[in-house]
Amino acid sequence: MHQPDFASPATLALLRLGTLLRARGYHFITPTPATHQRVNGRPGNEQARDLRDVFGWSRPFADGLLEPEIIEAMDEAQVLQGQDGQWRSRVRWSTLDGGLYAHSRFPTEEADAVFFGPDTYRFTRLLREHLTHCHQPLRRIADIGCGAGPGAITAAQLRPGAQVLALDINERALAMTAVNARLAGIFNLEVSKSDLLRDVDGYFDLIIANPPYMLDPQQRTYRHGGGKHGAGLSLAIFDTAMERLAPGGTLLLYTGVAIFDGEDPFLNAIRLSLGDTGWDWSYEEIDPDVFGEELQHPAYAQADRIACVALRLTYQPQARQR
Repeated sequence: MHQPDFASPATLALLRLGTLLRARGYHFITPTPATHQRVNGRPGNEQARDLRDVFGWSRPFADGLLEPEIIEAMDEAQVLQGQDGQWRSRVRWSTLDGGLYAHSRFPTEEADAVFFGPDTYRFTRLLREHLTHCHQPLRRIADIGCGAGPGAITAAQLRPGAQVLALDINERALAMTAVNARLAGIFNLEVSKSDLLRDVDGYFDLIIANPPYMLDPQQRTYRHGGGKHGAGLSLAIFDTAMERLAPGGTLLLYTGVAIFDGEDPFLNAIRLSLGDTGWDWSYEEIDPDVFGEELQHPAYAQADRIACVALRLTYQPQARQR
């Protein structure tokens, strides 16, 4: 299991920056990219006036706006970028359940960008609801594609006795998860580089995932789901979980699906895989219509809508005995 070194001066400075923002009562709820663009496009929003404008809305700011110790932390964290005689932050900070999370700035253009948005809030709410009603002992939990770490951190908070693995192929995401976990005071969480569960051993009592589910021409890690209409990674996680869940263990998968002619191709695919094998599962639409602007693109030209869905899949021991 590969565990990157997160004790670099830049990472420690990013942690210090988060601590400084939290001490100043910083708070920001991150909207969709479309909303973010509309709000920033309003007259008067061209330049930052406060911390939320700099670290939430990702607006450029002039010398003298921020305190020297915040500028120093940004510089040491390598997130201070000069632009046309002004400055911008390379990171955003979002608030979730009272915690503070570092992730990529708007717009998220880099191939290794770390996304955080409305899906994140829906995913963690779903996870909290599941753990509130789950009475089975959870010894090992894996978050596949942890991103900025909200799923893994939420699980670690609610199950402090569990070993929680935050896994991603993006080392930038892993570094931000490490910072966010430290800010949250979490110590039962391990951050490791892994492609799905290929680089970690053993079985898990809970596997959680909020994977990318769009078709992205640039194939950015945080956004591109691959396969047909973006469902490739979600199906791969489903297949992986069926092999790596411990007896009584559960996969909680939050993802998006493009609906065509009233049919859900992801649901149809997992139905074929499950058949009547005895797996206990449920499936529901969390939000019937998200990212409607994507329907203008060729890959979704025939889609009715894009829905957010939740799959709960529990391994019954008799399932593998058939």
